[in-house]
Amino acid sequence: MHIFDDVVSDYEHYLRVQRGRSEHTVRAYCADARSVLEYAASHHDDLPPSSEAPQHGARLVLGTLSIGTLRAWLADLASTGAARRSLARRAAAARSFTRWAHRAGLVAADPGVRLVAPRPERYLPHVLRQGDVNDLLHEAETRAADVDPLAVRDVCALELLYGAGLRVAELCGLDLRDVDLERRTLRVLGKGGKERTVPFGRPAADAVATYLDASRPVLAGAASGTALLLGARGGRLGPRAVRTLLDRIAAVTGAGGAARRVSPHTLRHSAATHLVEGGADLRSVQEILGHSTLATTQLYTHVSSERLRASFEQAHPRA
Repeated sequence: MHIFDDVVSDYEHYLRVQRGRSEHTVRAYCADARSVLEYAASHHDDLPPSSEAPQHGARLVLGTLSIGTLRAWLADLASTGAARRSLARRAAAARSFTRWAHRAGLVAADPGVRLVAPRPERYLPHVLRQGDVNDLLHEAETRAADVDPLAVRDVCALELLYGAGLRVAELCGLDLRDVDLERRTLRVLGKGGKERTVPFGRPAADAVATYLDASRPVLAGAASGTALLLGARGGRLGPRAVRTLLDRIAAVTGAGGAARRVSPHTLRHSAATHLVEGGADLRSVQEILGHSTLATTQLYTHVSSERLRASFEQAHPRA
């Protein structure tokens, strides 16, 4: 048993149960917590070797954590070529861990309060034009013309991804009871276990109704449970299958261009940008997307402005 297993296990339980973090976040944050502890242990000669230390050795290591140790750990990561965005995420993970350790009584004071990472580079997400999205959806509908149950399901999945601006994990996590076809709304469980209600349009409602009537009963099996979208073997549809589906359809339509991959998140970015371009107010877009801060949603105003400028420079004779 490793010296830090108990501490990291308790932290993992906190992230998973109390904070409701996603599997990906739990895995990444726990890895960073262990990285911080191992760095602290390796840079203090008076601590026992991690492989030989008694169980209270983890507390000894925690007791050495300081803002200096955390900054040195971050600098060490930077020296290996870690990107600014990666450093920002790992600093956030370290702050989360030390905050938990302080509240759990494992450290006298929280050293992570003063930890600051380089600001990540701001980038504009890859966004499809409305015509490209229409091409994707039309190709999916063409494949479903022979009422193949998987192809009908694919239309439903893509219409909900774009029509409701969902994250792929949110899409795959939908249950039958989360869909209200009469009101055309979804009950979505987002990041941090936050629940929100998201509207969707008539095309998505028609796709869901067709799927529920003609496709899901054919795909359903013992492993289906209450899942809305099902895979070929009857279990809940997974994010990887959705990505594969988009790869196949985008390869046919050429959406996004040959140099860029169209991912489920591309459809989410596109839905948000098209809402802003259509005149939706940012607060409404924030609610639909489930962003915790308006600053995240404001990114799409920049995307819209950049697209406008690109169109201007391409079309105006004196641009």
